[in-house]
Amino acid sequence: MTDTILVLTEDALSPTDVEHLLALHPDEVVEYRVLVPADTERNLLAAIIDDLSLGELRAALDHALGKEPSASQAARTATEQLDESVAAFAAAGRTVTGQVIDDDPLPALRAAVAAGDVREVAVVTYPHAVEDTFHRDWASRAREELQVPVLHLYAGTSTLG
Repeated sequence: MTDTILVLTEDALSPTDVEHLLALHPDEVVEYRVLVPADTERNLLAAIIDDLSLGELRAALDHALGKEPSASQAARTATEQLDESVAAFAAAGRTVTGQVIDDDPLPALRAAVAAGDVREVAVVTYPHAVEDTFHRDWASRAREELQVPVLHLYAGTSTLG
């Protein structure tokens, strides 16, 4: 059985993100499984603070006005992000599968780890001021619950979260 690296991401992985993930296991044969949540809701205050901390004024206004995606819009967006991420791994010559999951990724992570072939989890997100500071981000929550190593990378960089 080949070890699997579970990759949880909130957006499409860029070729740079994939490069950073592949660099973690350069000489090993591992498979990748990408999970993308269909995000339909976030904490309103946390979302606005995140948007403002990143200088994204339009996104902050959209959140303040309650412009969250519908379930079907969120599923379509997640599917597009998943397809792009899988294509980036495939372009790098790696074996990869993927799945769109529910808003809260922890149940899907628990189930994947319980299946037995997951060696570690890599979480790729943008910085989230509130969640990261108070350790309520996906990676921190996964570290508390899962019995495998969890790495948190910020999208588009090699910076660890």
